[in-house]
Amino acid sequence: MKRRIFLKRSLAAGSVGVAAATGLLAPQQVLAAWNKAAFEAKELSGALDALLGSSDMSESADIKVKAPDIAENGAVVPITVDASIDGVESIAIIASNNPVPLVANFVMGPGATGFVSTRIKMGKTGDVVGVVKAGGKLYSAKKEVKVTIGGCGG
Repeated sequence: MKRRIFLKRSLAAGSVGVAAATGLLAPQQVLAAWNKAAFEAKELSGALDALLGSSDMSESADIKVKAPDIAENGAVVPITVDASIDGVESIAIIASNNPVPLVANFVMGPGATGFVSTRIKMGKTGDVVGVVKAGGKLYSAKKEVKVTIGGCGG
């Protein structure tokens, strides 16, 4: 029985090796696309321009950013953005005082609800901004989070 399992696994590993060698398993086809300019921008407006094409946004009461008032550890800050706007196309999360402010961008599929929840890293106290793109316009809401122990080099 052990010989049979060994032969099956050897055949599977050999097949994967041949597929990788011939280029059938190219990593660029497997990895998710990301906007390098947006995630390397040092200012909020530059990140939004590169990511969403504009940095003109308006405050909206239809967006709720849920975050702790005081984050005991900046390395793990739970954030939730809930948008009750129709036709949400994407939700971006920005930590205004981080060295690189754009933390995450979620592209929503058709019919998806405007809700994301994740954990982010914050270097120091600052605003967490949720930017929602809906109907070609940008809407935002923010919440201040005080960080007691730094997460981004702090």
